Amino acid sequence: MNSGVFYALGAYLSWGLFPLYFRQIATIPALQIVAHRTLWSLVFVAIVLLATGHLKWLRGVSAATWRRFALSAALIAVNWLTYVWAVGHGHVIDASLGYFINPLVNVALGFAVLQERPRPVQWLAVGLATLGVVWLTLAAGRLPWVALVLAISFGLYGLMRKTAALGAIEGLTLETLILAPLAAAGLIWWSQDGSMAGQTAVDWAWLIGTGPVTAGALLLFAAGARRIPLATLGIVQYASPSLQFLLGVFLFKESMDASRLVAFGFIWGALAVYSAEGLWQTRRALALRPL
Repeated sequence: MNSGVFYALGAYLSWGLFPLYFRQIATIPALQIVAHRTLWSLVFVAIVLLATGHLKWLRGVSAATWRRFALSAALIAVNWLTYVWAVGHGHVIDASLGYFINPLVNVALGFAVLQERPRPVQWLAVGLATLGVVWLTLAAGRLPWVALVLAISFGLYGLMRKTAALGAIEGLTLETLILAPLAAAGLIWWSQDGSMAGQTAVDWAWLIGTGPVTAGALLLFAAGARRIPLATLGIVQYASPSLQFLLGVFLFKESMDASRLVAFGFIWGALAVYSAEGLWQTRRALALRPL
């Protein structure tokens, strides 16, 4: 249990600190960063699989599994691209909003796709978060598209992976294998048209590092998720958007006016209701379990 919390917290703290990492290469176009992230993630997981001798599963992957992971690869590519663009263009707070509302998007997707029946308090939490998004839209005069794209793409991605037959590292391997030809073709094109000419050795070091930091956080998450209850994981996950929010406000000095604060108040209230209800249900189930 303790080691599981440690692993999960390590993953979410890593994700929460990603803005610091991607700010180091903010001058590089987001699409190029995602191409590098894809290829170097593939290199990293390939080394791990070779080192552990865990390659036999790849031969048994069915055509249906390849198709399913082609869709999840497209979703994670959209998520990565939006996130990297947001960090590089001063929208870290918007990105944090996306990951704050993601658990509530999961509740809605579970109802719409998996025919799950959310409890009334969970619907209350979804309603409060929706009010927050509506308030933010009315105050700004536009949808908070960065937050919504991140929340929905990651929610759909999680839905795909929830019903997949592969584990975390195997799934990332398939996804990066599928995206790798496009990523490699893009990098070859950019190297020939001169758009990568100004990149230094330090830039390349940061770009190569996107592979280990991406796959490493995912492996920490997988290790943690296997060892702790979902209710505990649900609480720990807020470490990531909380860190991003704090970085956006206090380090990157992004705008946080009264209207945005009201919207976040709705969403933080929704998360408090959602988390408290989840903990109560878990404790109730443990209390009713026969000795």
